[in-house]
Amino acid sequence: MEALIILGFVTAQRLGELVLSSRNTARLLSRGAREAAPGHYRYMVMLHALWLAGLWWLAPRQPVILPLLVAYVLLQGLRIWVLASLGRRWTTRIIVLPRAPLVRRGPYRFLTHPNYVVVAGEIALLPLMFGLVWYAVVFSVLNAIVLYVRIRAENAALGIGPDRVRA
Repeated sequence: MEALIILGFVTAQRLGELVLSSRNTARLLSRGAREAAPGHYRYMVMLHALWLAGLWWLAPRQPVILPLLVAYVLLQGLRIWVLASLGRRWTTRIIVLPRAPLVRRGPYRFLTHPNYVVVAGEIALLPLMFGLVWYAVVFSVLNAIVLYVRIRAENAALGIGPDRVRA
């Protein structure tokens, strides 16, 4: 039962984020922003959809490991901090508003890509919370491949060179 509640929360959260992202994307595009490197996006969406669908299939039969649930909840605090720091500029796509300065508040004071730290943590922690170690490893590796492509594209689009990247 606990697994179903947790997965329901995560699913609702992801769907809400897609709605927020869509609104922010439309707003940014109407202000003259452009999307960079859209080719990888479908793979990122497929990865996240398969990750969550597989958890719905595997996790309900597993007990919840409480300390990992606590870690996941704490990670959501960082997620909220990221979303609040980016505000209307947060999207699931790489949307660049010309001449807009890079966000340097919140966790962006310390990391160049804190949102991807959160995502990597979630992809590992949620399956681990249900004792699905192999699942966490497989999807963490796949996520690392997608993030390698995405971060390179995002850095190029934002004009962030290796000398300016903090993490």
